[in-house]
Amino acid sequence: MTREQPLTTPAARYDFVIAGGGIGGLSCALALARKDFRVAVLERAAEFGELGAGIQMGPNAFTALDYLGVGEAARAGAVYIDRLILMDSLDGGQICSIDVGADFRQRFGNPYAVIHRADLHRSILDGCRAAANVDLFTHACVIGFEQSADGVVVRAGAAEPIRARALIGADGLRSVVRDALLGDGEPRVSGDVTYRAVLPLDDMPEELRWNDMTIWCGPGTHVVHYPLRGWKLFNLVVTCHARQKVEAHNEPADPSEVLPWFSQLCEKPMGLVKTPKEYRRWVLCDRAASERWTHERVALLGDAAHPMLQYFAQGACMALEDAVSLAEAAALEPDDIPGALVIYELDRIQRTADVQLGSRMMGRLYHATDAERRVRQQLLGSMSQAEFRENLAWLYGHDVCRIATAARPAGARSPS
Repeated sequence: MTREQPLTTPAARYDFVIAGGGIGGLSCALALARKDFRVAVLERAAEFGELGAGIQMGPNAFTALDYLGVGEAARAGAVYIDRLILMDSLDGGQICSIDVGADFRQRFGNPYAVIHRADLHRSILDGCRAAANVDLFTHACVIGFEQSADGVVVRAGAAEPIRARALIGADGLRSVVRDALLGDGEPRVSGDVTYRAVLPLDDMPEELRWNDMTIWCGPGTHVVHYPLRGWKLFNLVVTCHARQKVEAHNEPADPSEVLPWFSQLCEKPMGLVKTPKEYRRWVLCDRAASERWTHERVALLGDAAHPMLQYFAQGACMALEDAVSLAEAAALEPDDIPGALVIYELDRIQRTADVQLGSRMMGRLYHATDAERRVRQQLLGSMSQAEFRENLAWLYGHDVCRIATAARPAGARSPS
């Protein structure tokens, strides 16, 4: 079969059909393929690609990428930063910094790095292209499905239905699969608006060319910057609580819209916010943590299951973890796919809920005002490097490659 062809009349019956060809969907396909399942990925666009610019990858992301066999390819495109720094955007002082060098890597077994989202996506896509048991279909928008005792029939546009043992909805925030499965309405529009830009190195103010992931925290706002693509670019993300309730996704925004929200910032971060000639606007959305993602032979993954705000920089990392967990569960119960999906759900529900809720709380920490701001400075400013590492162990030290015993229903076989 020709790779990445439009979906017409698929001749094969697959083990899994995956709706969505983003980071989560492709990771799921590759993880399942490495467990010898046959997989089809249905991407609605004309080609497989990824929107956005920079993305942060904690050690848990690299654990998952190594499991997928693409860890080295991803590492090749990453920038290995020295520190995670929180600065106060009102007075210009440092709140705290977390060294992510040798001690951090030793504690978590992997680095903290930043990468262009398209480069990460490409490394996983190349892994899928090289897998004999993954078929990639474009122009394939899932519009519905029907389950039976032995499989799922997936309808994608005008093409002939595609048959599989299971369907995985990795089709993002406004998931068609989620709507059919749960019918729980629209995502929550947070009111926080993010404006993104990518700057050539020469446009980046020289005094801020740091090999760090830097966050300038201010009342109702924050500014993030870090290098990309071998220090050829800098990623810039500025966020404000604009109370905007109309969802926006990758729309152009003139600086005149952006600057008033950040007028109280001190000189260095304000000078950076003034630098781009154009931004791209995104209104941030999430959902309340869900207690159910599966029904019989259908399951959700990534943003379709647990969309979260950006403040923990873990959205893509959680999708990568989901992919590993689902593949491990399927390998554990290859003859009982509905049972395997229950194992996957039980393994991931609490983990992702913790990160969803933590992301909301982290946003409050970044945007703190008055007394909360003073508490933030005192609390974070007094912590040692060892304390930071231990406080982050729940997030970065998670062993996603091991399906916990508690996640296996009674009677399920143990991993061999």
